[in-house]
Amino acid sequence: MAADGNLMSLKDARDEAYALPIEKLNPAQPELFQADAMWPIFERLRAEDPVHYCEEHEFGPYWSITKYNDIMAIDTDHGRFSSDFMKGGITIAGGQANMDPLPMFIAMDPPKHDIQRKAVSPAVAPPALAAMAPQIRERAGAILDGLPIGEEFDWVDLVSKELTAMTLATLFDAPQEDRRKITYWSDVVTAAPMPGGIVESIEQKMGIFSEYHAYFTGLWNQKVNAPPAGDLISMLAHHPATRDMEPREYFGNVVLLTVGGNDTTRNTISGSILALNRNPDQYRKLRENPDLIPSMVSETIRWQTPLAHMRRTATEDVAFQGKTIKAGDKVVMWYVSGNRDETVIENPNAYIIDRERPRQHISFGFGIHRCVGNRLAELQLTIIWEEILKRFPEVRLVAEPKRVYSTFVKGYETMPVVIPKRN
Repeated sequence: MAADGNLMSLKDARDEAYALPIEKLNPAQPELFQADAMWPIFERLRAEDPVHYCEEHEFGPYWSITKYNDIMAIDTDHGRFSSDFMKGGITIAGGQANMDPLPMFIAMDPPKHDIQRKAVSPAVAPPALAAMAPQIRERAGAILDGLPIGEEFDWVDLVSKELTAMTLATLFDAPQEDRRKITYWSDVVTAAPMPGGIVESIEQKMGIFSEYHAYFTGLWNQKVNAPPAGDLISMLAHHPATRDMEPREYFGNVVLLTVGGNDTTRNTISGSILALNRNPDQYRKLRENPDLIPSMVSETIRWQTPLAHMRRTATEDVAFQGKTIKAGDKVVMWYVSGNRDETVIENPNAYIIDRERPRQHISFGFGIHRCVGNRLAELQLTIIWEEILKRFPEVRLVAEPKRVYSTFVKGYETMPVVIPKRN
């Protein structure tokens, strides 16, 4: 943070990143992410110390893994690098910031992870997505047709959040009138309590969690006493591997599915507006050739990287790239840095919607924990852009977006835009 209290400029961030001794570099600073000023630290770490030990941090020491291939190696080595919630789970805070870690399948190791993931994966399998696509398209069209033309509005609220909320409510088979509750709860999960924030205290956060838990307990009770259906809650309630799970474990999986279904899609829809406005040549290319939408979607997911990191815990001493990671050490895979690794991705800081290999990114992770809903995220992004291009010559960004204060969710609170009136 700059001395005057304003968000740090990229120049200030670069000067600071290269002035500090390498051992003092700490990318896990939410104020840097909120200012979009973390890039110089990752640039220097990739070049000088890609497996970097940060000794001092509010949540304890940790290793930063910043290069694409190193991240892939750790993400696919679940034997030596555990996701288990009892060892700390999947975020740098590991529950220390907010509450005891919740059991959920992304924060489990095999075989339990595999069994629980299989219980819900049919909800986002190709046949389910094909069935959902017309409904997503109808909703996307209705959202876009309801936008004010020629007036400033918040794209995050009226478009990104709304489409995501509708889809999440459908996945849970919750009433559509409750959709904003679900996305609100998702925001609360990842929010750090702070004055003026979404939640201001741990006590407030726990109170909201009680409401969240009670709501989904009600859905479970409905589903467990009804015939099996194709929504996520019914799948958990009726699958042999999950129907007898403890209430805390059920709620943990609800939290995972809520956050996973909310953040990736919502923040990439918003990120696409920012990226195309910052790169008008690419926006023009897209308007002239809508067949580039699938490629643009993948490039935006890479460029945005909606979840900045995932964490693992070493289960044994591991010699890795000339360093010794000790058993019990916290290892943070910075997807946001791996997606800008110039040794793997050509011109990685540029936004190029017709890249030769647009799906070459790590935003969804690798291995057994690869995002279960990645195809649903891509489907929603593809459809919303198909519908945007049918309607609007331009969605114009009119001021800098307000970014989320987080080192985990890389997203946007607000994004002011105007859709110009046609001449």
